[in-house]
Amino acid sequence: MQKSIERIAGDSEGVSYEFPVFRFDGSDKAAPSAYLQAALHAGELPGVVAIDALMPMLERAGAEGRIKGNITVVPQANPIGRAQYHFGEHQGRFHLGTRTNFNRGFPLLAAPDTTLLPDTTLGTADQRLKTRLLQLSIGHDIVLDLHCDDEGLAYLYVHTSLWPEMADCAAAMGVDAVVLWDEDTDGTFEGASITPYLNVPADVARFDRRVATTVEYRGMLDVDGALAASDAEGLYRLLVARGVIVDQALPAPGSLAGPNSFTGIVAPLENIDMMPAPRAGAILYDVKPGDRVEKGALLASIVHAPGEAGGRTQVFAPQAGIILTRRSRRIIRAGEDLLKLVGDRKSADARSGTLED
Repeated sequence: MQKSIERIAGDSEGVSYEFPVFRFDGSDKAAPSAYLQAALHAGELPGVVAIDALMPMLERAGAEGRIKGNITVVPQANPIGRAQYHFGEHQGRFHLGTRTNFNRGFPLLAAPDTTLLPDTTLGTADQRLKTRLLQLSIGHDIVLDLHCDDEGLAYLYVHTSLWPEMADCAAAMGVDAVVLWDEDTDGTFEGASITPYLNVPADVARFDRRVATTVEYRGMLDVDGALAASDAEGLYRLLVARGVIVDQALPAPGSLAGPNSFTGIVAPLENIDMMPAPRAGAILYDVKPGDRVEKGALLASIVHAPGEAGGRTQVFAPQAGIILTRRSRRIIRAGEDLLKLVGDRKSADARSGTLED
């Protein structure tokens, strides 16, 4: 294993940011390669502790000569967001200088060619960080971007071009759900990872071996040793299943392949109802992630005028489905989203592109 330090100059003199990158050299140039990063939204830590639990497994595989494909690991991909605090509260989702989401605005390249990326000496610090992360990741067959939601099930975002070929990955990781998407107008890291391969020859795209996904590891507070160990084992199983690592104790590459290898929830992004709050106030949830609800079921009550008659407004399910996530904070403004309901059919409020800011 080799460790290097990446440095991003700040937007003013005397300020810079750095993050470590770990590389494991594979023994077979023909084997699939992998790139893993966590905490692009710097306060989302379940992926960070999962990588922490995974690293000894990778080191052991390296020492035993079982790593076939190159592996690059970035445990904390956003040093800028990691340093941002406002009145004692950590702010890791948006760059305070540009007010841009750290997982938006990545260049969507026409081909997997790093020379097409912007000049890394130009732009704001967050833009240069995004360019550098793409430089590190483009060219890998497997790209995993580890995030988490507020409170929720473990799930993946997967581009439709990679499904059901990625069913083995979802099965190996043990996630509960997969959300399929086909449009990215906002420039997410996942979108920037798959877009360069959408209009190139099949022998370059190699969708049979390509993996690009945003991994949502449950909720913000699910930073737990047992969960981290379980998630690390899932990541390791994926690397073995796709032939990056050899491990005779696990199923051979290809043995999990096939659309029926994943038995969890699979739905297009257009089926998700986000349920905007009709009033501001305190949320009393009647459902939790994983619950199955029928159309008309009570999802939550919003206490907007406490102690007064008629001071609660109830919110009901617009269709049948599964509760995927809900907010971790119980205060809400009118128009903010209450939860993600994976409906059985297309939402009447279907949104294109990303679901949230």
